[in-house]
Amino acid sequence: MYTFGLIQIGLILLCTITTSSLTCNHLPLQQRKVIESSLQLLDKMGKRFPQQCLREKMSFRFPEQVLKPRQKETVKVAIEEILQHIFYIFSQNLTLAAWDGAALEQFQNGLYQQIEQLEACIIKKQTHYFWSKEVNRLKLKKYFQKIDSFLKEKQHNLCSWEISRAEMRRCLQLIDKVTRKLYN
Repeated sequence: MYTFGLIQIGLILLCTITTSSLTCNHLPLQQRKVIESSLQLLDKMGKRFPQQCLREKMSFRFPEQVLKPRQKETVKVAIEEILQHIFYIFSQNLTLAAWDGAALEQFQNGLYQQIEQLEACIIKKQTHYFWSKEVNRLKLKKYFQKIDSFLKEKQHNLCSWEISRAEMRRCLQLIDKVTRKLYN
């Protein structure tokens, strides 16, 4: 009886590991689909960029070098961190954004699911190399802090959200470009 229980537990673990492995093998394809969907949802959330916001343009300068490591695993870690920051930005005070709530919710859910999948697939030992270069992590943190500070400084007004939405679009486009290059 005891042996039978251990066999069942072993089979469950084996199935879980196999399923997780299959999910990780399809991660690049899933990433491309999620990014494509996220870009469409960003467009659907808001309308055209408001004319009155053109004067307030801000250059945040995404640190592209964080997406240029040689190892695929380190790029996955960087992408996961970027998606976490984007999720945080879009989980703030959105009352003045005047966006389509259903599209925003789908956008947030898609980001969350992608973060979860990346976390499940990232092998912590191999990613130590990337994050031992704390400079890359700090560059990302500084970049997203600029956006967060900009939103707070502008009191989360419509234009600050529209500028931030445009910037997140650029981030997602860069991730898409890197993902396509890395896995082709």
